Amino acid sequence: MTSLCDLTAVELRRLIGTRQVSPVELLRDCIARIEAVNPALNAIVATDFEGGLEAARAAEAQVMRGDSLGPLHGLPVGIKDLNDTAGLRTTYGSPMFRDHVPQNDERVVAALRQAGAIIVAKTNTPEFGTGGNTLNDVYGATGNAFDSALSCAGSSGGSAVALAASMLPLCTGSDTGGSLRKPASWSGVVGFRPTPGLVASERRRQGWSVLSVQGPMGRDVADTALLLSAMASADSRDPMAHPRAEGPEALARPHPVDLSSLRVAISTDLGFAPIAPSIRRVFAARTAVLARICARMEPEDPDMAGVERAYRVIRCTNFITGFRKYYEQDPQLLGANTRGNYEEGLRYSLADLAEAQAEQTRIYRAFQEFFTRHDLLLLPCQALTPFPKTQPYPTEMEGIPLTGYFDTSGITYGISITGHPAICIPCGLDEYGMPFGLQVVGPRGADGFTLAAAQALEQLFRSLPEFARPLPDLARLAAHPAGGRTAARQPAEPQYR
Repeated sequence: MTSLCDLTAVELRRLIGTRQVSPVELLRDCIARIEAVNPALNAIVATDFEGGLEAARAAEAQVMRGDSLGPLHGLPVGIKDLNDTAGLRTTYGSPMFRDHVPQNDERVVAALRQAGAIIVAKTNTPEFGTGGNTLNDVYGATGNAFDSALSCAGSSGGSAVALAASMLPLCTGSDTGGSLRKPASWSGVVGFRPTPGLVASERRRQGWSVLSVQGPMGRDVADTALLLSAMASADSRDPMAHPRAEGPEALARPHPVDLSSLRVAISTDLGFAPIAPSIRRVFAARTAVLARICARMEPEDPDMAGVERAYRVIRCTNFITGFRKYYEQDPQLLGANTRGNYEEGLRYSLADLAEAQAEQTRIYRAFQEFFTRHDLLLLPCQALTPFPKTQPYPTEMEGIPLTGYFDTSGITYGISITGHPAICIPCGLDEYGMPFGLQVVGPRGADGFTLAAAQALEQLFRSLPEFARPLPDLARLAAHPAGGRTAARQPAEPQYR
């Protein structure tokens, strides 16, 4: 039997608005699901159930009075533990902030409350969002909903897992090198990296950089678009933010796209990124089916020459900006990933940065030319199948040696450096029985079109069993509250939605 928390956010919002579901009833159902499965997963790390229920009762009263309701009215939302939430513990995954309780919401959280969301929980993240696995010294590791002994990726791993297990209908995330898309891929959910500036942030350390963005996560594209419509803002405190021609309604309800009209490029590895052989095979099989549907689908790698060096140098400036005071006080205040990135940044010169930014500009312009020939670019969203959650990062990938977590992120950070919108949508299972995500990249600034194209693909996938969204075994998770390995590596009949 389907519980309320298993329904889509769009459907739940409709039921709340038509007085068929109470926000209190919905939140209680979400709390029950969190209590049942979160002990096995550790996705939800701080909660305010009492405050949430109080807000839900107020939301219910507004419905009954016939008040004007926001787009997220009565919907419980999980907030990644990098965002400040008034009165709710916010640690950034760092022991330095273990007991930190902000007095004020940051802009994006305030916007969600204004839209009617019930902020009830924080979701786990690696320290300061640094790393490809959701693991920190405050809360520990978050397990994959399909095998709780395995990684859910990072850094928005807690949000992805909370969605996969239907603990909450919507969650926020952020993305520098793939942190919205990679956890979505391994959790069978949707993560959308918007064009920089669409979701304004007054807390971005480097206001003119295209690398770091905040974005929405949901269980399907429509839910993700709904959350994006409330997150988007032209707040002038963010120098990348700017007024947009399309309003929130256009983002929430993208115009339909005819797949048979699209010119699509496919790239297995962007011409440079290490990809496991099993992922290459799955991607080839999926795109072979799609090639019969689109107007044109052809393999072409965009020109990414020099992207590895450029990304590393430019990314490190963010660490120098953000963590200098902690490092100079005591390097051990920072975890290994954060400290390592900071120290790498110290080795680069101003000449290195100038060269990296020039290379980024060249890659960006080549990418614009690429999109004069193609409407979309399709890629894998992960380089490999999930590894054990206790590992900071894998050291090999199906026989391919790896030197750090960057090695498995090229397929996503190569897109980040261009500033283009990109979305991960569920696309069945990989050869190990774990979720496989398809990355859909659109033209820069064409967020609505990218969402619409992804939604058209998603609708197609629902009619193709091997492509449909997989579902975790919630009964197994509830029966193993201490976590540990499940049967996902040798699955029985997989469930799809």
